[in-house]
Amino acid sequence: MKRVLIVGAGMTGSLCAALLRKVSGTLYLAVWDKAGDSGGRMTTASSPHNPLCTADLGAQYVTCTPHYAKKHQIFYDELLAHGILKPLTSPIEGMMMKEGDCNFVAPQGISSVVKHYLKQSGAEVYLRHCVTQINLRNGKWEVFKETGSPEQFDLVVLTIPVPQILQLQGDFANLISECQRQQLESVSYSSRYALGLFYEAGTKIDVPWAGQYITSNPCIRFVSIDNKKRNIESSEIGPSLVIHTTVPFGVTHLEHSIKDVQELILQQLENILPGLPQPVAIKCQKWRHSQDGEKEEKGRATTVMGIYIVPGLGLDESKILSHLLSKEVL
Repeated sequence: MKRVLIVGAGMTGSLCAALLRKVSGTLYLAVWDKAGDSGGRMTTASSPHNPLCTADLGAQYVTCTPHYAKKHQIFYDELLAHGILKPLTSPIEGMMMKEGDCNFVAPQGISSVVKHYLKQSGAEVYLRHCVTQINLRNGKWEVFKETGSPEQFDLVVLTIPVPQILQLQGDFANLISECQRQQLESVSYSSRYALGLFYEAGTKIDVPWAGQYITSNPCIRFVSIDNKKRNIESSEIGPSLVIHTTVPFGVTHLEHSIKDVQELILQQLENILPGLPQPVAIKCQKWRHSQDGEKEEKGRATTVMGIYIVPGLGLDESKILSHLLSKEVL
């Protein structure tokens, strides 16, 4: 039985796992992620006081263009049929819409898309597994993590951000060609922060919109009443509010303490939404490797012997990758 490790439990890793399972039912699949939960840049946080009160701290909604609606119809049909995605019907002020575009939200949180594919894959998912080194031993890849013993795999798929890939030690680092390294180093990212505010049941946040793009604030770019955006309003679940910062703010404060950054964001939020109720919990998320629109990751997939490097791409690349891997796992 071939053993395949996918590093990164985000959208690319989870979809790749699900697609691989379709081509080989007997394959051993493991997914490792250094975070405490799956989702990657499609993460959903929960209130420590009520796990049903959630907030999307990464992607806010899924935009489907006419081109991709046709190309990826099977994926959208499946997610809609399972109720994982639903059309975005709540008002988002300042949203730039192109003709024919459709937007979808995930009622159970955007990470439910990732969890759907992980469940479909049947992979063994290990969280808080941070890969540090990859060596070639007797024709197999020996993968080391920060804690615990190394494990051996026939194939390894890296879907983590490029800077994290290039930090890996061992034989893998020496096997990357100069051309591949230059190709990977050309990938660019933006950085930003997201803040999730969780409130007690019965709290009212009286605004006419579910989300709003901000153009006049140096710190805040987007604000969402997250439960309202996802059409989840219940007397038993308190509202949640999500704030995404601008990229310049994120870059400037990237190495500042989370506590200080959180205070700065809250001060600016008071200018935008004065008199907000006091939240019962706050979660501040730093996105060191955030995407900003159509980023340069696309088209950067490459291979190093039995290691496939796919730095957080999308549906097209996952489909291609599963096709390539299927030749090795069948």
